[in-house]
Amino acid sequence: MTLTRDWNEKTLVEDRFINQLKQMGYEHIHGPSLDSERETQGAVVLKDRLIKAIQKINPWISDNNLNKIIRSVTHIHAMSLMEANQLFHENLINMISIQQDLGKGKKNQTVKLIDFECPENNEFLVVDQFSISNARGTIRPDLIVFINGLPLVVIECKSPTLSPDEQIGQGVKQLLRYQDQCEPLFHYNQILIATSNDRAKAGTIGARVQHYGEWKDPYPRTVAEIGDNPSTQDVLVTGIFPKENLLDLIRNFIVYEPVEGRTIKKLARYQQYRAVNKAINRILHAENPHNRGGVVWHTQGSGKSLTMVFIAVKLRRIKGLKNPTIVVVTDRKDLDDQIANTFRRCGFPNPQQAGSVADLKKLLQQGSGTTVMTLVQKFQEDAEKNGYPVLTESENVFVMVDESHRTQYSGLAMNMRTAMPNACYLGFSGTPIDKKDKSTIRTFGTYIDKYTIEQAVQDGATVPIFYEARMVDLHVQGDSLDDLFNLKFREYSEEDRERIKKKYVTEQALISSPKRLKRIVLDMIEHYETHIKPNGFKAQVVAVTREAAVTYKELFDELTDYQSAVIISGGHNDEERMKKHHLSKDEEKKIIERFKKPMNEDPLSFIIVCDKLLTGFDAPIEQVMYLDKPLKEHNLLQAIARTNRTYDKKTYGLIVDYFGVSRFLEEALGIFASEDIQGALQSVDSEIPRLQSRHRKAMRFFDYLRQDDLEGCIQVLEPEDVRNEFETSFKKFAESMDMILPSPKAKPYLNDLKFLGKVRQLAKSRYREDSMDISDCGEKVKELIEEYLFVSNIEVMHDPIDILSNKFEQQLEKATTPEAKAAEMEHAIKHEIKIKIEENPVLYTSLRERLEALIQRRKDRQLTIEELLEEYREMVQEMRNTAQKSQEHGFTKEQYPFYQMLEQQLPDEEDKEALKELTHIITENIQDQAVLEWTEKEDVKREMRKKIKRQLRASKCPKDKLEGLTQQLMDLAEVHYK
Repeated sequence: MTLTRDWNEKTLVEDRFINQLKQMGYEHIHGPSLDSERETQGAVVLKDRLIKAIQKINPWISDNNLNKIIRSVTHIHAMSLMEANQLFHENLINMISIQQDLGKGKKNQTVKLIDFECPENNEFLVVDQFSISNARGTIRPDLIVFINGLPLVVIECKSPTLSPDEQIGQGVKQLLRYQDQCEPLFHYNQILIATSNDRAKAGTIGARVQHYGEWKDPYPRTVAEIGDNPSTQDVLVTGIFPKENLLDLIRNFIVYEPVEGRTIKKLARYQQYRAVNKAINRILHAENPHNRGGVVWHTQGSGKSLTMVFIAVKLRRIKGLKNPTIVVVTDRKDLDDQIANTFRRCGFPNPQQAGSVADLKKLLQQGSGTTVMTLVQKFQEDAEKNGYPVLTESENVFVMVDESHRTQYSGLAMNMRTAMPNACYLGFSGTPIDKKDKSTIRTFGTYIDKYTIEQAVQDGATVPIFYEARMVDLHVQGDSLDDLFNLKFREYSEEDRERIKKKYVTEQALISSPKRLKRIVLDMIEHYETHIKPNGFKAQVVAVTREAAVTYKELFDELTDYQSAVIISGGHNDEERMKKHHLSKDEEKKIIERFKKPMNEDPLSFIIVCDKLLTGFDAPIEQVMYLDKPLKEHNLLQAIARTNRTYDKKTYGLIVDYFGVSRFLEEALGIFASEDIQGALQSVDSEIPRLQSRHRKAMRFFDYLRQDDLEGCIQVLEPEDVRNEFETSFKKFAESMDMILPSPKAKPYLNDLKFLGKVRQLAKSRYREDSMDISDCGEKVKELIEEYLFVSNIEVMHDPIDILSNKFEQQLEKATTPEAKAAEMEHAIKHEIKIKIEENPVLYTSLRERLEALIQRRKDRQLTIEELLEEYREMVQEMRNTAQKSQEHGFTKEQYPFYQMLEQQLPDEEDKEALKELTHIITENIQDQAVLEWTEKEDVKREMRKKIKRQLRASKCPKDKLEGLTQQLMDLAEVHYK
């Protein structure tokens, strides 16, 4: 990093962040001045501050119990980082239970680590340059926010002089490296921030860059209140870091959700935080109970179910609401299951699904603290009774109605309001309210919060949806019905034609004609093979009738090997071909589960529907909807949103229209406010200008070089920051190409794509870059580049050749200039150090320092290229001789790193034979203790640590080094004696 960049990062980003926090009442301390408070350089909790805070918040606690609490906080036993993080979060939010006698006998008492009710009762500390060391090295995050001595927020600052596309990416990359290198720090982490001032995003542990989000609204403040042209960082800090906001987010807006066998930690997005707090604010401060409700419109795919969970969590925590009853109402069984499962997965206690009309009545009469999930259909009147009964008159009931525009004006809705006349009703919708629709406003109240389609796409909460009309001659719209009919029945008289038309000809019948459907299926297969399948995505087919859906299934079975399934409602009078596709609820569920799985786990590629699964169905792997059905207004907006969910490597959703629904979209523009549905669908051609711009950005690196000067092109990418910038530009260009291919409009850019892919591959090999691969580019692009590399005799994606192997010399001979040889050796040495530093931190740290010094001397022109090559050869030789050296000293290759560590850490010990003896004793003790999977067994590790410490004490190890050296030897043991 250059001095200029360092200055930019420190003054423009880090110092600015610190000053903003100081203005909010945080105390600022420079990291090194906290070293005296820490037992070791590896300690991440400020123990004395935590003790002081616990005593202040829980003044009754005994010393014995205080020690137990501190130990449980600082020694978290878990199998993974995520598990440890979740355990700590639960203790932080739900408090830790401990037995103590407060005068009425021993009882369970709850210990608070943080006072969430009174933010000022806690210590908020922002610390810069806080160093944490272990056997894997030292990390020094730019900023850490400690609350009561607990490191709850880690902030990585990047220079605004970096390429705009790289600023957040590099910050997140650094945060992931920290998580890998120093896991204990992240046991406690609640929020991660990557910022360059101009760009700033928040995320959680384990998240990749695409899962970090901007905080665009500083609610309850406004952007205008912050000042003129506030930076993205200013808005984020104002939104997240006021003490009450930060505690609110940690307490009420973090969930752990199991997804496909792993746990994902989710932090609310800004629109969820805003909507929840606006709703709570209205509930608590409405002029009268009937004005407490309202409508939350958040477009499909933006996390509506999770917003409902956050509201429910917060309602339960507000003391003044006295443990309210929460009722969630939907109008479809699959939606009811989906929302109930979201509540359960996020750890919400005991949501109960009403199994029947009678069951619902019973649940609604249970009183405070009940959470009820129900279908609106269960509010049916008993035919023998006169009207629907009042089930609860409590005002302490909160009803959240999903997709409220669909169902809330019927007799069932009236019954629901009769049953709970004083409840607060909150309507949630994924589509905006019609301009003419007064009933939703009348029923629920005005908008609480709006989050539009365009905002969701801009934020990356959903992907943009492209629209493509196919086979225009097959569209059935307007006058074409008469044309088709007259063509089909041209041999009949005009009178007969009229009679036939009145009786048999409907739009549906013509759309469903087998000949037309066969042509469409052939077109779908071709389209799917070239556009969708290469990237591993799946497709939904929407047919006009149930019969047409079955015809589609039969044609898919006849014409292709792709696996497909049809999900339709069963009819009582269905003929045999239809009955074959009548499915039980469990069978439907299994098909949906199969469809959601990645292609390598389940090849089910097409799901064919008529009305089912058009709404409330989330399958992020679905990229395309083949639409052959007239859909309008809300139904159209909801159906097309099936393709907008984010998924790994998915950059857009696609609607392929065989019916001609675009005219209905224009009608929808008249029904809804145009700004509300702006950006709902875009033509594929709209990507061309972006493709052109991205192409230019990727090619500019080689503007003054010939494309056949490969060595020159590779040398352009030698600096790591340039490589990172090129990497980002290439991937964006490849992403746009993936959207456009195989359209002929991509042709002018194909040769440049191949050239860039070739340079990138050679740079990956030269600079030992694991991250420079094309696995995350679209499969169409990947296949194209790999085929070109094969034709050009470039080795495709080979692993770097081991520096210790004889083949390395052969690889070196291929370099045509001394500069190319030096570059090959430099990056090979770097790679070797990177993978071996854990095995022998002393040797490889010294080699790393030596390498950095040599690179600097070459930059300062203190070395010729020949001298540099000689130095590199000596380093390679030293790496190769390590095994021989260990034997010369009488050690195995596993023992030698222990000897080097002791030699480095105990420089006063001049008797080398005594050090060798100590090495043998310690490593033999470790081998004796190293039972199967010992690294997972705390009791074994404790005993091993004790024995190492005992030997070090006997060898007169200085007191101030005892803890640190013991830990470093333990870390070595975990690497060499697993």
